[in-house]
Amino acid sequence: MENIRYSQKRLAEILGVPAKQVAEALGKRDGYGPAELADARQKLRRVPAPRARRVQLFLNFKGGTGKTSLSSSYAYRLAERGHRVLMIDLDSQGHATKCLGKEGASFPRTLHDVLIRKAPVDEVTIATGMPGLSLVPSNLAMSTIDLALMPLAGREFRLRKALEEVQAKYDFVVMDAPPSFGLLNLNALMAADDLVIPVLADFLSYDGLRLLFETVQGLEDDLSHQLEHIFIVVNAFNQTFKIAREALGALREHYADYVLESVVRQCTKFAQASSEGCPIFAFDAESKGATDLEAVLDEIQARVSATAKAGAAGASR
Repeated sequence: MENIRYSQKRLAEILGVPAKQVAEALGKRDGYGPAELADARQKLRRVPAPRARRVQLFLNFKGGTGKTSLSSSYAYRLAERGHRVLMIDLDSQGHATKCLGKEGASFPRTLHDVLIRKAPVDEVTIATGMPGLSLVPSNLAMSTIDLALMPLAGREFRLRKALEEVQAKYDFVVMDAPPSFGLLNLNALMAADDLVIPVLADFLSYDGLRLLFETVQGLEDDLSHQLEHIFIVVNAFNQTFKIAREALGALREHYADYVLESVVRQCTKFAQASSEGCPIFAFDAESKGATDLEAVLDEIQARVSATAKAGAAGASR
């Protein structure tokens, strides 16, 4: 991500200021890097208000839903907006790590060291090149994590406890989980405030959703953990396919409380961005994929804020 460049116009759009103010703060240049974005944010006082940390997990037991492309770009966009973000790659394939421009194999320590050896999260966290966005990378060392967790005391709560140590450092923790169920994903669910479920607009998605909702219900019944929000994001949607329109309608009927109004349309730019080790917002911020994911992010944050305000109003009565 060190090669990411912003035009003056794009920097102004991100900061929500006239382009003239960017030029005044940074000087006129052909392009600006992520460091200049952070510098301009400070100089122009466009820093978001402090907020309580939010842990958001991207998970679907069905593979191939585009979960990693969405989660890594989502985390990047939060950091672009000025938030302090920790991205945690839970998948031993390390795809979220690659989507943020890093090679997991080059890092000797992963979340495995945190959960099994009780290493502090800070010791396995790396910089990404985008100020405000940190990463806990993943590689094949994570492939044995479920077996290693099995005999340990408090095995379901290890990630939640580890994140408590860094809760003051981040506004958001975004986790990308593998498409499977085991102790690692159970740890992630127990640590999460919000669950984001990317699905495709096909009827095979129902099986994965049914199993995931049964698992969430089990957490409530057996471990007394209730997620604050569940968001279903329809990804790679193609309006021209009748089956896709029918599946979307069925999802909205059966999961009305969870399916977001915003959908992410089919967009080849996601695959191209991933191959470059670059989030969609840095690769092509004007693509329909970036535009749609921006709408998803806005809708999720609006729902979270509305719930928080309702809770605060209820507590004050």
